[in-house]
Amino acid sequence: MLYDLVSCPHRVRMDAFGDKSKRDDISPFTRLLWERGHAFEKQVIEELKLPFTDLSGFGDDEREERTIRAMRKGDQLIYSGRIRAGDLLGVPDLLRKDGDLYVAGDIKSGAGEEGAADDDTKPKKHYAVQLALYTDILEQVGLSAGRRGFIWDIHGDEVPYDLAAKPGPRSDPFWDTYTGVLAEARQIVAGTSETLPALASICKQCHWRTACYAGITKSNDLTLIPELGRARRENFPPNLRTVAALAITDIAMLVLPKNKTTIAGVGAEMLHKFQRRATLLNTPGSTPYLTSTFDAADASVELFFDIEVDPFRDVCYLHGFLERHNRDNSTERFRACFAPTATPEGERQAFAEACEYLRALPDAAIYYYSPYERTIWTKLQARFPDVIAAEEVAAIFTSPRSTDLYHAVVRPNSEWPTNDFSIKTLAKYLGFTWRDTDPSGAASIEWYDQWVRTGDSAVRQRILDYNEDDCRATRVLLDGIRGLPVKP
Repeated sequence: MLYDLVSCPHRVRMDAFGDKSKRDDISPFTRLLWERGHAFEKQVIEELKLPFTDLSGFGDDEREERTIRAMRKGDQLIYSGRIRAGDLLGVPDLLRKDGDLYVAGDIKSGAGEEGAADDDTKPKKHYAVQLALYTDILEQVGLSAGRRGFIWDIHGDEVPYDLAAKPGPRSDPFWDTYTGVLAEARQIVAGTSETLPALASICKQCHWRTACYAGITKSNDLTLIPELGRARRENFPPNLRTVAALAITDIAMLVLPKNKTTIAGVGAEMLHKFQRRATLLNTPGSTPYLTSTFDAADASVELFFDIEVDPFRDVCYLHGFLERHNRDNSTERFRACFAPTATPEGERQAFAEACEYLRALPDAAIYYYSPYERTIWTKLQARFPDVIAAEEVAAIFTSPRSTDLYHAVVRPNSEWPTNDFSIKTLAKYLGFTWRDTDPSGAASIEWYDQWVRTGDSAVRQRILDYNEDDCRATRVLLDGIRGLPVKP
Protein backbone atom coordinates (compact mmCIF):
# COMPACT_ATOMS: atom_id res chain seq x y z
CA MET A 1 0.00 0.00 0.00
CA LEU A 2 2.79 2.44 0.89
CA TYR A 3 4.65 1.56 -2.32
CA ASP A 4 1.58 2.49 -4.38
CA LEU A 5 0.87 5.60 -2.35
CA VAL A 6 4.24 7.14 -3.22
CA SER A 7 3.16 7.18 -6.87
CA CYS A 8 -0.59 7.73 -6.52
CA PRO A 9 -2.58 8.22 -3.29
CA HIS A 10 -5.82 7.87 -5.23
CA ARG A 11 -4.95 4.32 -6.24
CA VAL A 12 -4.75 3.40 -2.56
CA ARG A 13 -8.18 4.92 -1.95
CA MET A 14 -9.67 3.18 -4.99
CA ASP A 15 -8.19 -0.16 -3.95
CA ALA A 16 -9.77 0.30 -0.50
CA PHE A 17 -13.16 1.71 -1.46
CA GLY A 18 -13.56 1.69 -5.28
CA ASP A 19 -16.14 -0.32 -7.19
CA LYS A 20 -14.21 -3.45 -8.16
CA SER A 21 -16.44 -3.97 -11.20
CA LYS A 22 -14.95 -0.82 -12.73
CA ARG A 23 -11.39 -2.09 -12.60
CA ASP A 24 -9.59 -2.67 -15.90
CA ASP A 25 -8.07 -6.04 -16.67
CA ILE A 26 -4.48 -6.45 -15.59
CA SER A 27 -2.31 -5.85 -18.64
CA PRO A 28 -0.07 -8.62 -20.00
CA PHE A 29 2.93 -6.35 -19.35
CA THR A 30 2.01 -5.95 -15.68
CA ARG A 31 1.65 -9.71 -15.36
CA LEU A 32 5.05 -10.05 -17.00
CA LEU A 33 6.48 -7.66 -14.41
CA TRP A 34 5.15 -9.87 -11.63
CA GLU A 35 6.40 -13.06 -13.28
CA ARG A 36 9.85 -11.64 -13.99
CA GLY A 37 10.09 -10.30 -10.46
CA HIS A 38 9.24 -13.68 -8.94
CA ALA A 39 11.55 -15.49 -11.36
CA PHE A 40 14.46 -13.17 -10.61
CA GLU A 41 13.93 -13.51 -6.86
CA LYS A 42 13.88 -17.29 -7.20
CA GLN A 43 17.06 -17.21 -9.31
CA VAL A 44 18.89 -15.04 -6.78
CA ILE A 45 17.93 -17.33 -3.92
CA GLU A 46 18.84 -20.50 -5.83
CA GLU A 47 22.29 -19.08 -6.62
CA LEU A 48 22.90 -17.81 -3.10
CA LYS A 49 26.11 -19.22 -1.72
CA LEU A 50 25.27 -18.30 1.88
CA PRO A 51 23.36 -20.40 4.39
CA PHE A 52 19.87 -19.01 4.96
CA THR A 53 16.56 -19.84 6.60
CA ASP A 54 13.85 -20.32 3.95
CA LEU A 55 10.32 -19.51 5.14
CA SER A 56 8.72 -19.22 1.71
CA GLY A 57 6.86 -22.52 1.97
CA PHE A 58 4.79 -21.67 5.04
CA GLY A 59 1.37 -20.05 5.36
CA ASP A 60 1.07 -16.47 6.55
CA ASP A 61 0.46 -17.04 10.26
CA GLU A 62 3.09 -19.76 10.61
CA ARG A 63 5.58 -17.75 8.58
CA GLU A 64 5.08 -14.79 10.90
CA GLU A 65 5.67 -16.93 13.97
CA ARG A 66 8.73 -18.64 12.45
CA THR A 67 10.24 -15.29 11.41
CA ILE A 68 10.21 -13.94 14.96
CA ARG A 69 11.50 -17.25 16.26
CA ALA A 70 14.36 -17.27 13.71
CA MET A 71 15.40 -13.73 14.65
CA ARG A 72 15.22 -14.46 18.36
CA LYS A 73 17.38 -17.51 17.72
CA GLY A 74 19.90 -15.42 15.77
CA ASP A 75 19.67 -16.94 12.28
CA GLN A 76 22.11 -15.12 10.00
CA LEU A 77 19.87 -14.65 6.93
CA ILE A 78 16.12 -15.16 6.66
CA TYR A 79 14.37 -15.40 3.31
CA SER A 80 10.67 -14.55 2.81
CA GLY A 81 9.92 -13.60 6.38
CA ARG A 82 6.73 -11.91 7.57
CA ILE A 83 6.77 -9.28 10.31
CA ARG A 84 4.06 -7.28 12.05
CA ALA A 85 3.62 -4.51 14.63
CA GLY A 86 0.18 -3.03 15.25
CA ASP A 87 -1.36 -2.06 11.91
CA LEU A 88 1.98 -2.46 10.10
CA LEU A 89 2.64 -5.60 8.07
CA GLY A 90 5.77 -6.25 6.05
CA VAL A 91 7.02 -9.15 3.95
CA PRO A 92 10.73 -8.39 3.40
CA ASP A 93 12.53 -10.68 1.00
CA LEU A 94 15.52 -10.75 3.33
CA LEU A 95 16.29 -10.17 7.00
CA ARG A 96 20.01 -10.15 7.66
CA LYS A 97 21.67 -10.26 11.04
CA ASP A 98 23.80 -7.20 11.79
CA GLY A 99 25.52 -7.56 15.14
CA ASP A 100 22.84 -8.94 17.42
CA LEU A 101 19.92 -7.38 15.51
CA TYR A 102 18.58 -7.19 11.93
CA VAL A 103 18.36 -5.05 8.81
CA ALA A 104 15.80 -5.68 6.07
CA GLY A 105 16.36 -5.96 2.34
CA ASP A 106 14.44 -6.61 -0.86
CA ILE A 107 15.35 -8.34 -4.13
CA LYS A 108 14.38 -6.20 -7.13
CA SER A 109 14.35 -7.14 -10.82
CA GLY A 110 15.27 -3.55 -11.70
CA ALA A 111 18.09 -1.15 -10.87
CA GLY A 112 18.53 -0.36 -7.20
CA GLU A 113 18.70 3.39 -7.81
CA GLU A 114 17.15 6.05 -10.04
CA GLY A 115 19.24 7.04 -13.05
CA ALA A 116 21.21 3.81 -12.97
CA ALA A 117 22.11 4.24 -16.64
CA ASP A 118 23.69 7.61 -15.87
CA ASP A 119 26.42 8.82 -13.55
CA ASP A 120 23.95 10.75 -11.38
CA THR A 121 22.14 8.12 -9.29
CA LYS A 122 19.99 8.37 -6.19
CA PRO A 123 17.91 5.98 -4.09
CA LYS A 124 14.36 5.25 -5.22
CA LYS A 125 11.72 6.80 -3.00
CA HIS A 126 9.30 3.87 -3.24
CA TYR A 127 12.05 1.39 -2.35
CA ALA A 128 13.08 3.56 0.60
CA VAL A 129 9.51 3.68 1.92
CA GLN A 130 9.25 -0.11 1.74
CA LEU A 131 12.52 -0.57 3.60
CA ALA A 132 11.48 2.03 6.18
CA LEU A 133 8.26 0.10 6.85
CA TYR A 134 10.23 -3.07 7.55
CA THR A 135 12.65 -1.12 9.75
CA ASP A 136 9.80 0.51 11.69
CA ILE A 137 8.36 -2.91 12.47
CA LEU A 138 11.77 -4.21 13.51
CA GLU A 139 12.18 -1.21 15.82
CA GLN A 140 8.80 -1.80 17.41
CA VAL A 141 9.59 -5.44 18.14
CA GLY A 142 13.06 -4.52 19.42
CA LEU A 143 15.05 -6.19 16.64
CA SER A 144 16.29 -3.30 14.44
CA ALA A 145 20.01 -2.79 13.91
CA GLY A 146 19.42 0.79 12.75
CA ARG A 147 17.54 2.88 10.25
CA ARG A 148 19.03 1.38 7.14
CA GLY A 149 18.26 -1.33 4.62
CA PHE A 150 19.50 -2.72 1.30
CA ILE A 151 18.39 -3.70 -2.19
CA TRP A 152 19.80 -6.60 -4.20
CA ASP A 153 19.18 -5.47 -7.76
CA ILE A 154 19.09 -6.83 -11.31
CA HIS A 155 22.77 -6.01 -11.84
CA GLY A 156 23.85 -8.19 -8.92
CA ASP A 157 24.68 -5.15 -6.81
CA GLU A 158 23.81 -4.57 -3.19
CA VAL A 159 22.59 -0.99 -2.90
CA PRO A 160 22.60 0.36 0.67
CA TYR A 161 19.78 2.65 1.79
CA ASP A 162 20.49 5.04 4.66
CA LEU A 163 16.95 5.85 5.77
CA ALA A 164 18.08 8.67 8.06
CA ALA A 165 19.84 10.47 5.20
CA LYS A 166 18.51 13.10 2.82
CA PRO A 167 18.41 11.96 -0.84
CA GLY A 168 19.14 15.56 -1.88
CA PRO A 169 20.10 18.90 -0.32
CA ARG A 170 16.50 20.16 -0.46
CA SER A 171 14.84 16.88 0.42
CA ASP A 172 13.59 15.53 3.71
CA PRO A 173 15.28 12.46 5.17
CA PHE A 174 13.73 9.25 3.89
CA TRP A 175 12.47 8.45 7.37
CA ASP A 176 10.48 11.68 7.49
CA THR A 177 9.07 10.89 4.05
CA TYR A 178 8.06 7.45 5.30
CA THR A 179 6.28 8.75 8.39
CA GLY A 180 4.37 11.24 6.23
CA VAL A 181 3.34 8.55 3.76
CA LEU A 182 2.33 6.25 6.61
CA ALA A 183 0.15 8.95 8.19
CA GLU A 184 -1.51 9.58 4.83
CA ALA A 185 -2.17 5.86 4.32
CA ARG A 186 -3.82 5.61 7.72
CA GLN A 187 -6.06 8.58 6.94
CA ILE A 188 -7.09 7.09 3.58
CA VAL A 189 -7.89 3.69 5.10
CA ALA A 190 -9.84 5.35 7.92
CA GLY A 191 -11.86 7.32 5.38
CA THR A 192 -10.83 10.66 6.88
CA SER A 193 -8.78 11.81 3.88
CA GLU A 194 -10.11 12.46 0.39
CA THR A 195 -7.92 11.93 -2.65
CA LEU A 196 -8.34 13.05 -6.25
CA PRO A 197 -7.32 11.22 -9.40
CA ALA A 198 -4.58 12.83 -11.49
CA LEU A 199 -3.51 12.14 -15.05
CA ALA A 200 0.08 10.85 -15.26
CA SER A 201 2.21 8.46 -17.29
CA ILE A 202 1.95 5.80 -14.56
CA CYS A 203 -1.81 5.62 -15.21
CA LYS A 204 -1.17 3.50 -18.32
CA GLN A 205 -0.41 0.37 -16.28
CA CYS A 206 -2.98 0.95 -13.50
CA HIS A 207 -6.17 -1.11 -13.23
CA TRP A 208 -8.15 2.04 -12.38
CA ARG A 209 -7.04 4.01 -15.46
CA THR A 210 -10.43 4.02 -17.23
CA ALA A 211 -12.43 4.91 -14.12
CA CYS A 212 -9.99 7.63 -13.08
CA TYR A 213 -9.79 9.15 -16.55
CA ALA A 214 -13.57 9.37 -16.67
CA GLY A 215 -13.55 11.23 -13.36
CA ILE A 216 -10.74 13.54 -14.44
CA THR A 217 -12.45 14.52 -17.68
CA LYS A 218 -15.83 14.99 -15.97
CA SER A 219 -14.29 17.36 -13.42
CA ASN A 220 -12.18 19.10 -16.09
CA ASP A 221 -9.21 18.56 -13.79
CA LEU A 222 -6.03 20.62 -14.19
CA THR A 223 -3.89 17.52 -14.72
CA LEU A 224 -5.45 17.23 -18.18
CA ILE A 225 -2.90 19.94 -19.01
CA PRO A 226 0.41 18.41 -20.13
CA GLU A 227 3.17 18.52 -17.48
CA LEU A 228 1.03 20.22 -14.83
CA GLY A 229 0.71 17.09 -12.70
CA ARG A 230 -0.63 16.21 -9.27
CA ALA A 231 1.98 18.02 -7.17
CA ARG A 232 1.58 21.35 -8.99
CA ARG A 233 -2.21 21.03 -9.04
CA GLU A 234 -2.30 20.92 -5.26
CA ASN A 235 -0.70 24.38 -5.13
CA PHE A 236 -3.36 26.03 -7.31
CA PRO A 237 -6.12 27.91 -5.43
CA PRO A 238 -9.58 26.25 -5.30
CA ASN A 239 -11.00 28.68 -7.87
CA LEU A 240 -8.35 27.61 -10.42
CA ARG A 241 -8.66 23.84 -10.20
CA THR A 242 -10.21 23.31 -13.66
CA VAL A 243 -8.88 23.69 -17.18
CA ALA A 244 -11.74 26.07 -18.03
CA ALA A 245 -11.03 28.31 -15.03
CA LEU A 246 -7.32 28.60 -15.83
CA ALA A 247 -8.06 29.30 -19.50
CA ILE A 248 -10.16 32.39 -18.79
CA THR A 249 -8.52 33.84 -15.68
CA ASP A 250 -6.47 37.02 -15.71
CA ILE A 251 -3.16 35.53 -14.62
CA ALA A 252 -1.57 38.97 -14.42
CA MET A 253 -3.23 39.10 -10.99
CA LEU A 254 -1.11 36.09 -9.95
CA VAL A 255 2.27 37.26 -11.24
CA LEU A 256 4.85 38.66 -8.85
CA PRO A 257 8.25 40.31 -9.49
CA LYS A 258 11.27 38.26 -10.52
CA ASN A 259 9.27 35.71 -12.54
CA LYS A 260 7.41 34.48 -9.47
CA THR A 261 3.69 33.91 -8.92
CA THR A 262 1.34 33.43 -5.99
CA ILE A 263 1.29 29.69 -6.81
CA ALA A 264 4.13 27.81 -5.11
CA GLY A 265 6.42 25.98 -7.50
CA VAL A 266 4.97 27.66 -10.59
CA GLY A 267 6.91 30.58 -12.09
CA ALA A 268 5.37 33.25 -14.31
CA GLU A 269 6.70 31.73 -17.53
CA MET A 270 5.39 28.30 -16.56
CA LEU A 271 1.99 29.72 -15.61
CA HIS A 272 1.68 31.43 -19.00
CA LYS A 273 2.59 28.11 -20.66
CA PHE A 274 -0.07 26.25 -18.69
CA GLN A 275 -2.67 28.87 -19.60
CA ARG A 276 -1.82 28.54 -23.31
CA ARG A 277 -2.38 24.79 -23.03
CA ALA A 278 -5.59 25.27 -21.02
CA THR A 279 -6.89 27.64 -23.69
CA LEU A 280 -6.24 25.06 -26.42
CA LEU A 281 -8.00 22.33 -24.44
CA ASN A 282 -10.89 24.64 -23.57
CA THR A 283 -11.48 25.88 -27.12
CA PRO A 284 -13.42 23.60 -29.48
CA GLY A 285 -11.68 23.18 -32.80
CA SER A 286 -8.38 24.60 -31.57
CA THR A 287 -5.25 23.56 -33.45
CA PRO A 288 -1.56 23.19 -32.52
CA TYR A 289 1.07 25.79 -33.26
CA LEU A 290 4.79 26.51 -32.90
CA THR A 291 6.02 29.19 -30.53
CA SER A 292 9.20 29.64 -32.60
CA THR A 293 10.35 28.60 -36.04
CA PHE A 294 11.72 25.12 -36.65
CA ASP A 295 14.38 24.67 -39.29
CA ALA A 296 14.66 21.00 -40.20
CA ALA A 297 17.88 19.67 -41.65
CA ASP A 298 18.10 20.09 -45.42
CA ALA A 299 18.74 16.52 -46.53
CA SER A 300 17.53 14.40 -49.41
CA VAL A 301 17.51 11.29 -47.20
CA GLU A 302 15.65 11.22 -43.90
CA LEU A 303 15.81 8.45 -41.31
CA PHE A 304 13.21 7.99 -38.58
CA PHE A 305 14.79 5.98 -35.79
CA ASP A 306 13.29 3.98 -32.90
CA ILE A 307 14.67 1.22 -30.68
CA GLU A 308 13.14 -1.50 -28.49
CA VAL A 309 14.72 -2.67 -25.23
CA ASP A 310 13.92 -5.51 -22.85
CA PRO A 311 14.77 -4.06 -19.41
CA PHE A 312 14.45 -7.43 -17.72
CA ARG A 313 17.10 -9.12 -19.85
CA ASP A 314 18.94 -5.81 -20.31
CA VAL A 315 18.98 -6.33 -24.09
CA CYS A 316 18.40 -3.81 -26.85
CA TYR A 317 16.76 -6.20 -29.30
CA LEU A 318 15.70 -3.94 -32.16
CA HIS A 319 16.95 -0.85 -34.00
CA GLY A 320 14.34 0.30 -36.51
CA PHE A 321 14.85 2.84 -39.31
CA LEU A 322 12.30 4.21 -41.73
CA GLU A 323 14.16 5.65 -44.71
CA ARG A 324 12.58 8.32 -46.94
CA HIS A 325 13.96 10.17 -49.97
CA ASN A 326 13.13 13.73 -50.99
CA ARG A 327 10.13 13.82 -48.64
CA ASP A 328 8.32 11.39 -50.93
CA ASN A 329 6.39 8.88 -48.82
CA SER A 330 6.24 6.43 -51.71
CA THR A 331 10.01 5.95 -51.32
CA GLU A 332 9.76 4.80 -47.70
CA ARG A 333 11.38 1.54 -46.73
CA PHE A 334 11.81 0.01 -43.29
CA ARG A 335 15.11 -1.45 -42.13
CA ALA A 336 15.06 -3.56 -38.95
CA CYS A 337 18.20 -4.66 -37.14
CA PHE A 338 16.77 -7.40 -34.90
CA ALA A 339 18.84 -9.34 -32.36
CA PRO A 340 18.62 -13.02 -33.39
CA THR A 341 19.04 -14.14 -29.78
CA ALA A 342 18.46 -12.54 -26.38
CA THR A 343 22.16 -12.74 -25.61
CA PRO A 344 25.12 -10.34 -25.66
CA GLU A 345 26.12 -11.87 -29.00
CA GLY A 346 22.68 -11.26 -30.48
CA GLU A 347 22.54 -7.74 -29.09
CA ARG A 348 25.99 -6.97 -30.50
CA GLN A 349 25.01 -8.28 -33.95
CA ALA A 350 21.92 -6.02 -34.12
CA PHE A 351 23.91 -3.02 -32.88
CA ALA A 352 26.68 -3.61 -35.42
CA GLU A 353 24.14 -3.85 -38.25
CA ALA A 354 22.55 -0.57 -37.14
CA CYS A 355 25.92 1.18 -36.99
CA GLU A 356 26.83 0.00 -40.47
CA TYR A 357 23.48 1.14 -41.77
CA LEU A 358 24.06 4.67 -40.47
CA ARG A 359 27.63 4.74 -41.75
CA ALA A 360 26.34 3.99 -45.24
CA LEU A 361 24.16 7.12 -45.10
CA PRO A 362 26.52 9.78 -43.70
CA ASP A 363 24.48 12.74 -44.96
CA ALA A 364 21.02 11.53 -43.94
CA ALA A 365 18.98 13.56 -41.46
CA ILE A 366 18.07 11.49 -38.40
CA TYR A 367 14.90 12.02 -36.36
CA TYR A 368 13.89 10.32 -33.11
CA TYR A 369 11.66 11.09 -30.14
CA SER A 370 13.26 11.59 -26.69
CA PRO A 371 16.89 11.06 -25.57
CA TYR A 372 16.34 7.33 -25.07
CA GLU A 373 18.03 6.30 -28.33
CA ARG A 374 21.16 8.28 -27.49
CA THR A 375 21.22 6.92 -23.92
CA ILE A 376 20.97 3.31 -25.08
CA TRP A 377 23.50 3.73 -27.90
CA THR A 378 25.97 5.26 -25.44
CA LYS A 379 25.43 2.26 -23.19
CA LEU A 380 25.83 -0.18 -26.09
CA GLN A 381 29.05 1.51 -27.18
CA ALA A 382 30.52 0.99 -23.72
CA ARG A 383 29.41 -2.61 -23.84
CA PHE A 384 30.73 -3.25 -27.38
CA PRO A 385 33.58 -0.76 -27.97
CA ASP A 386 34.84 -2.80 -30.93
CA VAL A 387 31.63 -2.01 -32.84
CA ILE A 388 31.84 1.78 -32.71
CA ALA A 389 33.91 4.44 -30.98
CA ALA A 390 32.42 6.68 -28.30
CA GLU A 391 33.30 9.74 -30.39
CA GLU A 392 31.37 8.36 -33.36
CA VAL A 393 28.23 7.78 -31.24
CA ALA A 394 28.51 11.29 -29.80
CA ALA A 395 28.92 12.70 -33.31
CA ILE A 396 25.79 10.95 -34.56
CA PHE A 397 23.60 12.47 -31.87
CA THR A 398 25.19 15.94 -31.66
CA SER A 399 25.37 16.55 -35.39
CA PRO A 400 23.04 19.21 -36.86
CA ARG A 401 21.61 16.40 -38.99
CA SER A 402 20.29 14.65 -35.85
CA THR A 403 17.13 15.92 -34.14
CA ASP A 404 15.33 14.80 -31.00
CA LEU A 405 11.87 16.05 -31.96
CA TYR A 406 10.61 15.88 -28.37
CA HIS A 407 13.35 17.89 -26.67
CA ALA A 408 14.28 20.15 -29.57
CA VAL A 409 10.81 21.03 -30.86
CA VAL A 410 7.67 19.62 -29.26
CA ARG A 411 8.29 20.30 -25.59
CA PRO A 412 10.02 23.71 -25.75
CA ASN A 413 8.56 25.19 -28.92
CA SER A 414 5.05 23.93 -29.60
CA GLU A 415 1.58 23.72 -28.07
CA TRP A 416 -1.05 21.05 -28.76
CA PRO A 417 -4.71 20.54 -27.75
CA THR A 418 -3.83 17.19 -26.16
CA ASN A 419 -3.40 15.85 -22.63
CA ASP A 420 0.23 14.82 -23.14
CA PHE A 421 3.05 15.04 -25.67
CA SER A 422 3.73 11.34 -26.18
CA ILE A 423 4.46 10.22 -29.74
CA LYS A 424 1.33 8.03 -29.61
CA THR A 425 -0.90 10.96 -28.67
CA LEU A 426 0.52 13.46 -31.16
CA ALA A 427 0.70 11.09 -34.12
CA LYS A 428 -2.88 9.94 -33.49
CA TYR A 429 -3.95 13.57 -33.30
CA LEU A 430 -2.38 14.05 -36.73
CA GLY A 431 -4.38 11.12 -38.09
CA PHE A 432 -1.89 8.26 -37.84
CA THR A 433 -3.13 4.81 -36.83
CA TRP A 434 -1.01 1.94 -35.52
CA ARG A 435 -1.78 -1.42 -37.06
CA ASP A 436 -1.76 -3.19 -33.70
CA THR A 437 -4.74 -2.98 -31.35
CA ASP A 438 -2.45 -2.57 -28.33
CA PRO A 439 0.49 -0.43 -29.45
CA SER A 440 2.91 0.45 -26.66
CA GLY A 441 6.51 -0.03 -25.67
CA ALA A 442 5.33 -2.06 -22.68
CA ALA A 443 3.36 -4.39 -24.97
CA SER A 444 6.39 -4.80 -27.23
CA ILE A 445 8.46 -5.96 -24.27
CA GLU A 446 5.80 -8.54 -23.42
CA TRP A 447 5.71 -9.72 -27.08
CA TYR A 448 9.48 -10.02 -27.10
CA ASP A 449 9.32 -12.19 -24.00
CA GLN A 450 6.84 -14.41 -25.87
CA TRP A 451 9.17 -14.62 -28.86
CA VAL A 452 12.20 -15.51 -26.72
CA ARG A 453 10.23 -18.31 -25.05
CA THR A 454 8.47 -19.67 -28.15
CA GLY A 455 10.36 -18.50 -31.24
CA ASP A 456 6.96 -17.75 -32.83
CA SER A 457 7.59 -15.93 -36.13
CA ALA A 458 4.17 -14.25 -35.95
CA VAL A 459 5.11 -12.64 -32.64
CA ARG A 460 8.41 -11.47 -34.12
CA GLN A 461 6.53 -9.89 -37.02
CA ARG A 462 4.17 -8.17 -34.60
CA ILE A 463 7.19 -6.55 -32.92
CA LEU A 464 8.60 -5.45 -36.26
CA ASP A 465 5.27 -4.01 -37.41
CA TYR A 466 4.93 -2.09 -34.17
CA ASN A 467 8.43 -0.65 -34.43
CA GLU A 468 7.89 0.30 -38.06
CA ASP A 469 4.70 2.10 -37.08
CA ASP A 470 6.58 3.95 -34.34
CA CYS A 471 9.15 5.08 -36.91
CA ARG A 472 6.40 6.12 -39.31
CA ALA A 473 4.63 8.00 -36.51
CA THR A 474 7.83 10.01 -36.04
CA ARG A 475 7.75 10.87 -39.74
CA VAL A 476 4.08 11.88 -39.48
CA LEU A 477 4.95 14.12 -36.55
CA LEU A 478 7.83 15.79 -38.41
CA ASP A 479 5.60 16.49 -41.41
CA GLY A 480 2.91 17.79 -39.08
CA ILE A 481 5.35 20.12 -37.33
CA ARG A 482 6.53 21.48 -40.67
CA GLY A 483 2.97 22.53 -41.41
CA LEU A 484 2.24 24.29 -38.11
CA PRO A 485 1.82 28.05 -37.93
CA VAL A 486 4.14 30.07 -35.72
CA LYS A 487 2.55 32.08 -32.90
CA PRO A 488 5.32 33.61 -30.75
